[in-house]
Amino acid sequence: MGNSSGSTVDDLQAVEMHLWYKKFMTECPSGQLTLHEFKQFFGLRGLDPEANAYIEQMFRTFDMNKDGYIDFMEYVAALSLVMRGKMEHKLRWYFKLYDVDGNGCIDRHELLNIIKAIRAINGNEGQDTTAEDFTNRVFDRIDINGDGELSLEEFVAGARSDEDFMEVMMKSLDLSHIVAMIHNRRHPEQSEETSSSVITVYFMSVFM
Repeated sequence: MGNSSGSTVDDLQAVEMHLWYKKFMTECPSGQLTLHEFKQFFGLRGLDPEANAYIEQMFRTFDMNKDGYIDFMEYVAALSLVMRGKMEHKLRWYFKLYDVDGNGCIDRHELLNIIKAIRAINGNEGQDTTAEDFTNRVFDRIDINGDGELSLEEFVAGARSDEDFMEVMMKSLDLSHIVAMIHNRRHPEQSEETSSSVITVYFMSVFM
């Protein structure tokens, strides 16, 4: 097996692959996970607009061949990145996640929307700047050529040199925290049938 999008699939042991495949096919017998199933997979229903947009973008980023599904190899690549990916690979994934229109650059609007989504999911407690101010500060620090867009090179170099920005990005890849936070932000009419313990068991069975 070759590497895919900077993931470390080659490093996985055969036993892990078998267990992951069994889990994936149990939850998704068709072998192709749709966006709707992706949300069900993690117990994500009744999302508010910010959380919904963020999860949809995350799905699209994991859907490497852009066919509208996450297949088993894409699933493995995603888990491998989360669990074992080198920082360089994670930064490239962050870039794809933030580059919503896929044009190879991140503009202020894209970064601002992601920052707002992350704050909406993780909560705004302890934030001493607005999302707008934080976005402007990031561009002031790492948009080296001042063209109003962040290239991959500027993004990677800037993330390594800006601790605050790196912290925000680390939160954006902390899937277990995101799932827990979104689960707690369900609309009032949402039933309590899908408990947080179910999500915890899922993550233990897949990520451990």
